[in-house]
Amino acid sequence: MDTAAGGGAGDGTGNGATPNTSASTSASASPTAPGASPYVEPGAGDGAPHYNENNAYRQSGEMSPEHAKDAQREAERVRPVLKRLWEQGKWDPSAVRAALLRLGYEEERVAKDGRLLGGTLTVREMNSRYQDGDYVTPEGAMVGLRVHKDACVTAFVQKSNFSVQANGPYPETGCFAPPVGH
Repeated sequence: MDTAAGGGAGDGTGNGATPNTSASTSASASPTAPGASPYVEPGAGDGAPHYNENNAYRQSGEMSPEHAKDAQREAERVRPVLKRLWEQGKWDPSAVRAALLRLGYEEERVAKDGRLLGGTLTVREMNSRYQDGDYVTPEGAMVGLRVHKDACVTAFVQKSNFSVQANGPYPETGCFAPPVGH
């Protein structure tokens, strides 16, 4: 029985559509708002209602098993390069791009209409964020490597740390994880 809308459980209808309003209800009874739903979506982070729905744009797509292996293999090529750059204190986009191009990747080219023209690698500055009343762009570089249409390597390197992972593309931002919406 679906009780996510607050009705259904113990309301006499069994369908969750409307509370029981039969003649046996006391006229002196005051209506009460239904409590929070006990239902939590699987994988719903902190359990907020509609978490997965509200954050769908931040969930990467599925990769085929074969393409996931390819993406993981490329992630293993990228990881030592970013680790070396991080240890050397080099995390600006130009240094990261130059190091990854030496691995044989080609910069991704995109037409004005969004069509991919070639290449697989994009390196750009970190996303800006709101801090102390202003937007700031932290030092560092974000890396998106398109391995297949359904498989990417997403990475970053900055002063505090670096990360490399294989994942499917994001619905609106391709190989880059989208910024937080709210």
